[in-house]
Amino acid sequence: MEDRVQRAVELFMQGYGCGQSVVAAFADLYGLTQEQALCIGAGFGGGVGRMRMMCGAVSGLVILAGLDQGQTEGGDRDGKGRCYRLVQDLLAQFKEENGSIVCAELLGIKGPVAMGNFMPSERNAEYYKRRPCSAKVESAASIFARYLEGKETSV
Repeated sequence: MEDRVQRAVELFMQGYGCGQSVVAAFADLYGLTQEQALCIGAGFGGGVGRMRMMCGAVSGLVILAGLDQGQTEGGDRDGKGRCYRLVQDLLAQFKEENGSIVCAELLGIKGPVAMGNFMPSERNAEYYKRRPCSAKVESAASIFARYLEGKETSV
């Protein structure tokens, strides 16, 4: 599982978004290609469409929880409840480790985020130096890896 965590960080460092990186590192476990996973996670970067709301790495956790425990029958309230429980457990762990699940808070952005700013920041040495994002990707991927390892040992 450590390889998957490192893969998530590598993808982020290659220029992919937080959510893309987390989902793509585990995609094959759910029958998804790398390309499909990258497309699924594409809109969650920058705190969902660069609006600095829920952290993209956290969104990746939510996507993975759905792939792992998502309900597939419309009236399956128990299945939906299991998925919601998993999402809440994973996000509680992320918040405990990182202090928040909100992109703006993790980045230290105060006040409202300007809408209409669609262009992502340029990825350069300064970007990586001042942003905690790679650590958040690593945290989210580690949390999901631990979940999967715990699931394997309980079977």
